[in-house]
Parts: sequence; structure tokens; C-alpha cells
Amino acid sequence: MSRFLFVVPPLVGHINPTIGVAAELTARGHEVAWAGASEILTRLAGPRATIFDCYAPEGGLRRTADLKGPAAFQFLWEDFLIPLADHMGPGVRAAIERFEPDVVISDQQAVAGGLIADDLGLTWVTSATTSAELINPLGGLPKVAAWLDGLLEDLRGRIGGRGTADPRMSPHGVLAFTTRELLGPVSLPDDVWLIGPSIATRPSTSDFPWEWLDSPSPTVLVTLGTANVDAGAGFLTAAAAALSEMDVRAVVLDPGGVLGPVGGNLLVRGHVPQLPLLERVDAVVCHAGHNTVCESLWHGVPLVVAPIRDDQPIVAGQVVDAGAGVRLRFGRATPAKIAEAVTAVLDPDQGYRRAAETIGLSFRAAGGTTGAADHLEDLLVKVEN
Repeated sequence: MSRFLFVVPPLVGHINPTIGVAAELTARGHEVAWAGASEILTRLAGPRATIFDCYAPEGGLRRTADLKGPAAFQFLWEDFLIPLADHMGPGVRAAIERFEPDVVISDQQAVAGGLIADDLGLTWVTSATTSAELINPLGGLPKVAAWLDGLLEDLRGRIGGRGTADPRMSPHGVLAFTTRELLGPVSLPDDVWLIGPSIATRPSTSDFPWEWLDSPSPTVLVTLGTANVDAGAGFLTAAAAALSEMDVRAVVLDPGGVLGPVGGNLLVRGHVPQLPLLERVDAVVCHAGHNTVCESLWHGVPLVVAPIRDDQPIVAGQVVDAGAGVRLRFGRATPAKIAEAVTAVLDPDQGYRRAAETIGLSFRAAGGTTGAADHLEDLLVKVEN
């Protein structure tokens, strides 16, 4: 059988979709390994996973909660993703030399994987865990696009100089964890495979009081993901105030412990088993992170989306355009506005749940982990022939 190496950044939302794909490949008899941050990968992929640690910057790399818009985009690339690639480069090259993969699957934000695989002449595929790059977000900003191209070319010269491909979009294929029903009418190359989200059982480290959900009132989940602790205090406080006054049960994810006392109809937790919880909720209030959006829609759950930065405004726009949710401005989301939005998506007459269920059906039909494994195996046959 064949060997597949996943190159991933130290970001939970970018690793989780690879877990199900890797499990499907392993079930078919292939060997799978990861190159990335061993501490996070061991927690998410399990202690038996084959992991090549290639993320050890002194003091770690950090995102800032203060920047938005163009400043956040510049920081993302100049101060996070490019330094990340510089740190990961030697480890990725060593992992390829030791594991000898037949195919490298490189996340769009772990650009060292694409650059080095291209440099070595390997077959490699992009893992697009968000749909932002699929719509060419810099198409109308030529100066910004040229600036980013320059950063990537300088990086190529440092860690993988002989290739020519864009490390964000492999010419061999792109695994895109979405479908047309959410993505919208965007023109895409044939080698972009719309497989829908990768939904697979993940190990749970949270003992959740499931009996608390036994109530005739609707249940709402509030989450800003795992990377927005510093930015989320004001929004979580406003959401808690809004939901405390509503006839709902609300589970609020508060990993930073920023909330004080809340109403008796709210359950505040540092961690939640999100996938099984989504089977029990009626609406989700979130930051429009691609994973949370897709996992919610997989379960037919409508959304209130309040994007913070990066790809989140793009994903939020897709949710609204698809009729599956209501959008709020993150920094101006008052308790009254949040309550109004939650009331709207819970109203069956407004059609948000129907739209969410339609997208969920398209996700299930797209193939997910099975479809991803099929495309990867077909690519191997194509290369061999």
C-alpha cells in the first residue's frame, strides 16, 4: 500500500479535518504520518500516531487579538505563517526523508509542506480546511497579492528553492472541505475536489453533564473556537447577558474563564465535546470559523455568525448567502442584537433551519473522508500510469 504524510500548522481547526481522512486511509491499509507540533498532534491524533515534530520556535508563535482587517492579514502572513514555515521547514524536509511518502498532504497555512514537496518533485495535495483561498480573496487587491507573492518567493529561496507551484494550491489536487451549497457559484479548477467536511469521532477529554440538556426549551451553543480567547471576553459577556433573559438553555464555551456569574439557564464550560453536543442543539452562536460552521451545518443547525478576522468574514458571508444564518458585527454585538439574531434563527418560519439542513445533506452526499481517500488513491493511480 502507500504512505501519506500530512503537514499541518499548530492550529486545532486545521488538524481536525485531517484526522478523519487519515483514519479512512489507515482503514484501507495505507500508512499515515504527520509533520507538525507533536504536543497538539498527540492529543488530537492519539498517542499511537506517527508524528514527526517540526514546530519548536523559541517561545512559540502567537496571534494578536487587537488587529483586524488589512493589519490582521499582514500580521497573519508576515508575523505568523511565514515564520511558522521557516521554523517547520527543516523538520518537514527531515520527515519526508525518513517517512518517504508517496503523497504529501499540506495544509494551506503550513506552506513549508507545499514548498518542500514541490522542491523535491513529489506528488502533493493541498488541504483546504477553509474556503477563503478558493474564492481568490486578493483578486481585487493586486498590490496586496504581489506583496504576498514576494513573501512566498523569499521563503521559497530559504527553504525550498527549485519548485514553482503556489504552496497554497497544489497543481496535483486540492481537498476542499466544503460544497457548492455553502461555497456558492465560484469558478473552480477541475482539480479542486469539493468533498464536504471531514466529520470523524474525536477523543473527548470533557465529561459533559448531558442530563442538563433535558429540557423542552431550545438549546443554544456559544463558541468562539480555540484561538480567540483574548478577543472574546466582550462578546461572550454580551451573549451570556442576552441568553440569560431568553427561554433557552445555553452552553457557553469559555476556555479563558472570562465570564462571571451567569443565569441559571446557562452552562459555562472550559471545554465541550462539540460533535456530540451539536446533535442536541438548536442553534449555534460562533465566530464563523470554518470548522465550527461546517460541523454545525452537518447537523442541520442554523447559525448566528460574528466574524473576528482572517477567513471568518468570508465564511460568514457564505452562511448568510446560503440562508443558513444571521450575521452580527463582532465588536458591536450588544445583548439586544444577539438576542434578536438567536430568536430569528430559532424561528422555524424564517427558514434558517431548512437552509442549514439542505447544506447538511449536501455535505453528507459529497463523500467527506471517504471521498478524500478516493481522490488520493485515484491520484496515485494517475501518477503511476
